[in-house]
Amino acid sequence: MVIAQFRRKKLAKHGLIQSMSGRGNCYDNAVTESFFKTLKTELVYNEHYRTWEEARHSLFEYIEVFYNRKRKHSTLGYKSPIEFLRYKQQIIVMAS
Repeated sequence: MVIAQFRRKKLAKHGLIQSMSGRGNCYDNAVTESFFKTLKTELVYNEHYRTWEEARHSLFEYIEVFYNRKRKHSTLGYKSPIEFLRYKQQIIVMAS
C-alpha cells in the first residue's frame, strides 16, 4: 500500500479528513508554517530543555499565555488572538 493511502486510511479510522488544497496552492499551510517558524525563533531555539516535561511546560506557557493572549498578530489587525475573538464577538452581538 502506498504511504499516502495508508495515512488517509488511518485518518479515516479516527474520523479525520486530510486537509489538502489543489495542486500548486502554496498558501494552504502558510498560517501553520508561520506559527511554527515563530515558535522556533522566539522560543525553542533560545532554550535548552533538560526534560520532555520542561519542554512541554515551556511550550504551553508560550502558546497559551503569551502567543494567544498577548502577542500581536499582523494578520489579525495587530490584535492578539483573544482580543481578535472578543472584537469579532462584539461585532456579532451589535449586528444582532
